[in-house]
Amino acid sequence: MEIKDLKLLIKMITETDITEFEMDNADEKIVLKRGHQPEIIQMAAPAAYMPAGPAVTASPVAPVVPAAAPASVAEGGDTINSPIVGTFYRSPSPDAAPFAEVGQVIEKGQVLCLVEAMKLFNEIEAEFKCKIIKICLENAQPVEFGQPLFVVEKL
Repeated sequence: MEIKDLKLLIKMITETDITEFEMDNADEKIVLKRGHQPEIIQMAAPAAYMPAGPAVTASPVAPVVPAAAPASVAEGGDTINSPIVGTFYRSPSPDAAPFAEVGQVIEKGQVLCLVEAMKLFNEIEAEFKCKIIKICLENAQPVEFGQPLFVVEKL
């Protein structure tokens, strides 16, 4: 295919709502794509966290009561809150060591915990260097958006 034919083909595609064009013959193959497709990243849940029992039937849900701020916050601590609704996990698997312990100094960008939402595990990272004062939830406990996960002291 010559350049002028290729330019004409590109012009025809941009003037229509076609998002993908593919042509294949013995001598050449042409693939034209238009637009940007969002990148979807998925991470499989560890087998230990997946339910192994029979399917659970839905039951009435109790009204959500906003979580009270930990008492330590009043003493000058800051909180690291959940950015999503899900299930809180302290470690990458049940037999692995927790990401963070009380008294531990955490560097900026270091993983503090996982919050599982819809079978996707989201790493919650420290946005600043800090020392863990209190872990607000138990392992495998449900967490709401904005609920405190850790009480920390900024360093």
